[in-house]
Amino acid sequence: MNESHIQRISDLTPLRSAPSLSAEQTSVLRAELAREMGAYSWFTVGVMAASADEALRSLRQLETDCGWEPMRLEGECKAEDGVFLKANQSSGMVRIRAEQGLGEGILISGHQQEQGAAGPTWGPFPLDLFTT
Repeated sequence: MNESHIQRISDLTPLRSAPSLSAEQTSVLRAELAREMGAYSWFTVGVMAASADEALRSLRQLETDCGWEPMRLEGECKAEDGVFLKANQSSGMVRIRAEQGLGEGILISGHQQEQGAAGPTWGPFPLDLFTT
């Protein structure tokens, strides 16, 4: 998909890796994401990145942007050839594992306290989407 055709979150779904976005696209997608997230009480986040530091930095920017309490990193991962970060807001835990061959980006899934089933997964968003 041509990056200029990304107009809504659903345009990201078939992508394996996050596209580069213009300032206007970023603004539109962040506003839509905020509306979508408003229907859920907690979230899981997946970050596909080149390094653990890059993945954790993207998560911390998301936490700050959303006003979330920082989640706790469990264990240590110093991989520099690709990682997958999994953060669970309900448990407050973050885990990072070495994972090669993934794309790059942030995936966010919405959840409800009352329901056991997960809501939608949005993304992949660029790693710098939540940079202020």
